[in-house]
Amino acid sequence: MGEPDASAATMLASDFAALPDLIRAHGRERGDKPAIIFGERVVSYAVLDRLMDDIAFSLQRDGVEPGDAVAILGPNMLEYLLVFLGTLRAGCVAAPLAPSATPEQLAAMVADCGAPILFHDAAHAIDVPVRKVYLEHLLDWIDEGVPAPVRIAPGDAFNIIYSSGTTGTPKGIVQPHAMRWVHIGRAPGGFGEAVTMVATPLYSNTTLVSVLPTLGWGGTVVLMAKFDARDYLTLAEKHRGTLTMLVPVQYRRIMADPEFDRFDLSSFTLKTCTSAPFPAALKADILARWPGLLVEYYGMTEGGGTTALVCNAHPDKLHTVGKPLEGQDIRLIDDDGREVPQGEVGEVVGRSGAMMTGYHGRPDATDAATWYDEAGNRFIRHGDIGRFDEDGFLTLLDRKKDLIISGGFNVYPSDLEAVLVTHPDVVECSVVGMPSEQWGETPVGFYVGAGEPAEILGWCNAKLGKTQRLADLVRVDALPRSAIGKVLKRELRDRYSA
Repeated sequence: MGEPDASAATMLASDFAALPDLIRAHGRERGDKPAIIFGERVVSYAVLDRLMDDIAFSLQRDGVEPGDAVAILGPNMLEYLLVFLGTLRAGCVAAPLAPSATPEQLAAMVADCGAPILFHDAAHAIDVPVRKVYLEHLLDWIDEGVPAPVRIAPGDAFNIIYSSGTTGTPKGIVQPHAMRWVHIGRAPGGFGEAVTMVATPLYSNTTLVSVLPTLGWGGTVVLMAKFDARDYLTLAEKHRGTLTMLVPVQYRRIMADPEFDRFDLSSFTLKTCTSAPFPAALKADILARWPGLLVEYYGMTEGGGTTALVCNAHPDKLHTVGKPLEGQDIRLIDDDGREVPQGEVGEVVGRSGAMMTGYHGRPDATDAATWYDEAGNRFIRHGDIGRFDEDGFLTLLDRKKDLIISGGFNVYPSDLEAVLVTHPDVVECSVVGMPSEQWGETPVGFYVGAGEPAEILGWCNAKLGKTQRLADLVRVDALPRSAIGKVLKRELRDRYSA
């Protein structure tokens, strides 16, 4: 285990190091280096280390104790990230909340995590019976001081991330410091010189798996307040970005910018993608026009198993999400919990050193998300349906809950979407299952683009099997998406029902 006063290199080579201790070491060793850039504001590692101390000291002053949750609500802003990191320095648990949730959901999440304090911006004031601090007035709340030292153990909770539920209260996913250490420790050493472009929300695990390793290794985070394709390209060229984690809809908008090819992106060494289906044609376009490696990761906020596809090395496997990373045990099981042979379809379950402790206060949900093999090893159910090919690459077919059973036949929406999107008038699409008196369920498609729905429907159904054919096709101005680009199929179902 790394010692808090050891060098950053020593800690990074150890069995475990806590992120606050790594940032302190970088503050000592490379204090003038920019840690965070937000617009015209630049925070060096020395200043970041001092601000984390001040925030931790102020939390302790207000009676917030190690192990307590600290709720954070707001858009991407410098103060948000400072509070997140200062919370960790105090030995507390960061609980970032999604601004897209309803006030009722947000209040329920604050109550669920038991946070005695909520940091929020002026646009997201909610009525909760805890102390509230405006992020815009963070410096007024802070007192300068040295916090009481806190020893962080691998099993201590690092953060609670709430799942993106569209009804009811999202489940709180408790991730320990050990899980975050795996994310930091398995990052290549080049992260120390990384300039990481961040254009996804800070409350999302998608964002944290690139921000935290960058800070752990002593790189620079360039934080955008909100995503805009042209602004992203401008900032990436200005700061000589080397690394980025984007979701597919962001890549699509960036690549579609008519001025894309005039921007100098030659500094990029690594681009990654996760969180939503990443079309093979889009991957191929990025490979052809944007320098550097392109890697797609597949995994869950809850942890479990992770796969990676290095697209540059496997241009013939762009339809897959790659192979399991080293140390990741991923298997496929049937509805009875039995493993299926290679080549057959099954539900994805995964096991690794990066796994959630469980859902906060929800042992029933934790049990439902767990599968054990014959040796008693714990796996997490991913909720996806997939198939391993003969080379060990995993192809995802669909979310298990989105599987359509029509007339007793399994219909995978992704198969239908793959055909529909090849029509020249279709820009993007989604297929959902709707109730049917005749078939039990029947597939209905939604698309963004031109052309007449009836003509495209006939064209698509002529290419599909008899049991796959779409019952209806609806043109929409845009597909409803979460903040990290996942299509909200429930909203499509509700819209069609209405």
